[in-house]
Amino acid sequence: MKAKLLNLGLIVSSLIGYLEWAGDNHMFLFQGEIDVVGKLFTDPASVAHPFTILPLVGQILLLITLFQKEPNKLLTFLGLGSIGVLLATVLLVGILALNIKIIASITPFFLISYLVIRQFRREALAQQ
Repeated sequence: MKAKLLNLGLIVSSLIGYLEWAGDNHMFLFQGEIDVVGKLFTDPASVAHPFTILPLVGQILLLITLFQKEPNKLLTFLGLGSIGVLLATVLLVGILALNIKIIASITPFFLISYLVIRQFRREALAQQ
């Protein structure tokens, strides 16, 4: 049950990432994801980019683990890594721009990622 809650936390925290660029432009990642999913069915070529497809696949993998009796470790780590690529890039941009809003919005994902890794390591050690 704890692994499922952590995976749900990964999904939710991946959606609250905040972006700012060029002047007054800003959005949360869930807003961008709504645009991507909408365009996926109307104009797939416009969203065919690793930074859009990879995190979406990662979220789908994590969503699948929520319906498993015991969340699959491989699916969890693949989902975490797929989303983590985008969020690590956003975090790097936030750090380089010294934008506290971006940094603060991404930090929960990495904190939960740490907890997920720790949980799976504890389970592995307990089985030995």
